[in-house]
Amino acid sequence: MAETKKNIDERFSNFGVVSFTAQTKVNDFVDYLKDGKVMATQCGLCGTVFFPPRADCFRCMDSEMKWREVAGKGKLMCFSQLQFAPVGFENDLPYCIGVLDYAEFKVFGRIDSSIALEELSIGMEMTTEACRLENGQLSYIFKKA
Repeated sequence: MAETKKNIDERFSNFGVVSFTAQTKVNDFVDYLKDGKVMATQCGLCGTVFFPPRADCFRCMDSEMKWREVAGKGKLMCFSQLQFAPVGFENDLPYCIGVLDYAEFKVFGRIDSSIALEELSIGMEMTTEACRLENGQLSYIFKKA
């Protein structure tokens, strides 16, 4: 009996500084980043928006998700400058992370290294933009609006 080879979708291995998983149910996220778009998912049943994207809604347990672009300006809710980092991020220290509030949902991410810590302030307007890292991987970053 011939053995059939199963194709495995490993697009997610192209995301982030260190990719901890090659497979996910939201692999299209990486394709959108390649196209310069940062995307969230929105439940088609109850309307809950998720970032990072999810394939299943924890509120209503539905799996009918639609892609939705993270566009426009968000407000910086909180930020921190990291002095210690997880494996794979050690050479980037120090760097800043933050949370942007887009009213319907929030986005956690890294702040552009060209923005000095002293320039950051709670409530400042920022955008979330797709980027390619030095190692060729895809990611997203917060920039001044």
